[in-house]
Amino acid sequence: MDETNGGKPPGEDYRPPEYPDDPFGARTPDAVFPPAYATAGTGGGAGGGSKSPPSEPPHLLPGDEEEEDDGEGMLRMSFMDHLEELRSRIIRALVGFGVAFFLCIVFAYQLWDFVRAPGDAAFKAIGEGGFIAIDPMEQFSIIWMWTPLVASFFVAAPWVIYQVWAFIAPGLYKRERKWAVPFITCTAGLFITGGLFAYFIAFRYGLTFLLGIGKGSGVAANISIDRYFSLFTNVMLGVAVIFEMPVLIFFLTLIRVASPSFLLRHSRYAILAIVIIAAIITPTPDVFNLMLFAVPMCLLFFLGIFASYLLVLKRENRKFPWKIFFIWLAVVVALLGSFVALAVLKYGYHFVRHWPFLAR
Repeated sequence: MDETNGGKPPGEDYRPPEYPDDPFGARTPDAVFPPAYATAGTGGGAGGGSKSPPSEPPHLLPGDEEEEDDGEGMLRMSFMDHLEELRSRIIRALVGFGVAFFLCIVFAYQLWDFVRAPGDAAFKAIGEGGFIAIDPMEQFSIIWMWTPLVASFFVAAPWVIYQVWAFIAPGLYKRERKWAVPFITCTAGLFITGGLFAYFIAFRYGLTFLLGIGKGSGVAANISIDRYFSLFTNVMLGVAVIFEMPVLIFFLTLIRVASPSFLLRHSRYAILAIVIIAAIITPTPDVFNLMLFAVPMCLLFFLGIFASYLLVLKRENRKFPWKIFFIWLAVVVALLGSFVALAVLKYGYHFVRHWPFLAR
């Protein structure tokens, strides 16, 4: 007799207990208490009776199977394997950077003409000034060494970014590795776009403002190529790195460190930080040039939030209303086109090859 069952044998009127808070409550009680236990001591003879075979293992929940499949695609590596892989990727990145550097040396004079073009435009705008070389080694170091070196950062950017992705890819799920091509394309594209924005807009107009401050005060606007190139490099690389903000936000969302709702709730602090960073990298103290840096950076911040929102929708198996989005985008483009046509046809504006691309 079993006192825990009211003095009845385990097989008579036995009902296994149910737990309301059980996370597997949707399963039958038999999955928690196998029939072998419920039928113990019943039927069969003096030997204690026959026992039923154990029930089949419970089925996986919907999300467990996907995680198991993804786990199979994840590469298991020891600590020393990680160090060896890191060493291999660094060597490959440096080799690619070296090839890009020697390729840029071949076109050193053409690259220097490209670098000094914003300065020549600024000198032409103010009507005076030019470049000078103070140190005998200045022309060699700037034209033949530093100019190809900085150009190599942009030329080798896709290869270096691919090596970074190849290093972190083994630790990602199989479905997350599908982001390889978009990640490399967007990261390298944003880096190069940031450099072009700094070259054609931010640096060009900032330098014209700086050199024109002392016009008419008896100060000649002559600048050494060393100081000019230092300012040029700081602005180019600084803005190019800032343009990686959408990729950073997307990556933080991918590893679940941040979320679109969190970023939107704290966007005012992000905008304040962006303005402070823009004030640091802006070559001039005026508000106009500060906005040339701050406004695109704010747009990039919200572009990153939009990309992370698309990622969250994909995780939740929801779709973004692209049809409505493209309708509103077409409306905005049509309005901008109408304003441009009005400015050209009625007010006598014409297109030019520099910012703001419209002039009378």
